[in-house]
Amino acid sequence: MSPIDDIPQAARDVPLYSTESGQPAWLRRTRMLRRTLGLALLALAAGGLVAWYQTNGFSATEFAQPFETMINRSAAEADGTAPVDSGLDENRAVANQLAPSSHTLLNHRAYDEAPAEDLVTLSSNASIRMRSTAAAQYEAMTQAAARQGVRLVPLSGFRSQAEQEQIFFSLKAERGQDAQTRAEVSAPPGYSEHHTGYAVDIGDGNQAGTNLNTDFQTTRAYEWLDTNAVHFGFELSFPPDNFQGVAFEPWHWRFVGDRTSLETFYRE
Repeated sequence: MSPIDDIPQAARDVPLYSTESGQPAWLRRTRMLRRTLGLALLALAAGGLVAWYQTNGFSATEFAQPFETMINRSAAEADGTAPVDSGLDENRAVANQLAPSSHTLLNHRAYDEAPAEDLVTLSSNASIRMRSTAAAQYEAMTQAAARQGVRLVPLSGFRSQAEQEQIFFSLKAERGQDAQTRAEVSAPPGYSEHHTGYAVDIGDGNQAGTNLNTDFQTTRAYEWLDTNAVHFGFELSFPPDNFQGVAFEPWHWRFVGDRTSLETFYRE
């Protein structure tokens, strides 16, 4: 026989204390204290969360939305009206609102234009501009390459969104490409690394015929960059089989040699 069967049926069916008035004073005080402490801790946690949102620049609407979403979803699930995949869509919408830098279009990330006051021209081509820190390192890199007989030529640096719009849509129409195909070789306006002032297209001064095509990977310039660019803070933006699904661009390099540039390209 189990231990519970040692207790008479009638005794098992009656609660230890059936009413508040029937409870000992010490038990009533303990339960009241636990309720008070629980409410205080809940209020403290809520206050801390509100302070965190305010410190990080979120509005009251942004703060409330995730909680309203959860409440509405729970109500919908309770009455059976919620679609099966609604949670995924709602979570994505909330994430996009709270983290706009994560927006993408056709596998390209959104980028702001570089401040005009931080753009400088390159000594080898006054029509090409880059951010001052990136430009200084690019100049040092070309000088180092030249000492080894390699001629690095800048083909394109900073581009405004208006310039990118012309490049994207005009060539898309001229070549009869759909948007997805065009995006594999050129970012839509507002989504190009060239907007940042940190990206540069590079050619080989001794093999101009390889400019802006995959044949550039066969040149001494690309071979030199592949080995040495990292020492100057540059990296290949779109290597073969990159996770963004952008076509391999051996000529397209970006500067990630300081905090601002690193955050520009790697912040989630």
